[in-house]
Amino acid sequence: MTSQKATLIGLTAIMLWSAMLGLIRSVSEGFGPVGGAAMIYTLGSLMLLITVGFPKLKTFPPSYLIIGSILFVSYELCLSLSLGYANSGTQAIEIGMVNYLWPSLTILLSVLINRQRARLTLLPGVLLAILGVSGIVGGEDGLSLHSIVNNLYTNPLSYGLAFSGAIIWAVYCVVTTKIANGANGVTLFFMLTALTLWVKYLLAPQPAFVIQTSAVIHLFLAAGALGFGYAAWNIGILHGNVTLLATASYFIPVISAALAAFILDSTLTVSFWQGAAMVSLGSLLCWWSTRPAKEEKVPEQAN
Repeated sequence: MTSQKATLIGLTAIMLWSAMLGLIRSVSEGFGPVGGAAMIYTLGSLMLLITVGFPKLKTFPPSYLIIGSILFVSYELCLSLSLGYANSGTQAIEIGMVNYLWPSLTILLSVLINRQRARLTLLPGVLLAILGVSGIVGGEDGLSLHSIVNNLYTNPLSYGLAFSGAIIWAVYCVVTTKIANGANGVTLFFMLTALTLWVKYLLAPQPAFVIQTSAVIHLFLAAGALGFGYAAWNIGILHGNVTLLATASYFIPVISAALAAFILDSTLTVSFWQGAAMVSLGSLLCWWSTRPAKEEKVPEQAN
């Protein structure tokens, strides 16, 4: 396989992951926050079994198997439920942008914990990403403390889950890089996520399914995006242009917002797009501040 073809396949993964925000929200509107997420991760697990396969657990370091499972499942629960519990499609998009603080937080944690070298531009990058998210949460008023607090108060659960997810995924990226020893447990982790969601679904009252054609279609699209996204990303980082893929991946917030607005038929304000651009540029600046002279492996991405 040529480098150009592998890079194109890797870029496809970025597009697939970018669509997840809108797809998860659309499925939750038909099948409920918990039921919809459970169905997505169940079908996604089947897709991963086909594309990635089931890992050889005997080769996994015990610490990665335990810690990786806990962090990965916790993150996916935070992500899917934060979108599912949003009050509207537009709010789901805003909440999804909070999740995209994880690239900046990952790099910041790498510097603090792993003592990774960084340029002075790291802190402005983190600040830019935080200001971008704050502007999005502020709604039409942008960086208004009063508007930010009011919007957070309308749905503290979803915003709290999204922010917690960003922190959890940053920790996952930093920790598993040290303990995974090259292992890839994504298929197992998705199966555990699906199992956890089904347990939650059975233990608490849930809204009845509202079977809609769009929700069913988006359910299969979401599962396909999960399964084929990870498979395509692996091909891209193994055989493609890693620098190009790394750079493109930091524009997922903008691409994700555009696709989600189309899927959910939502209208986003100018201040939202400004905030999304700031999140992407802040993440890119953080990445550049730690970029070595010679390219190294790209960290695992989130959906």
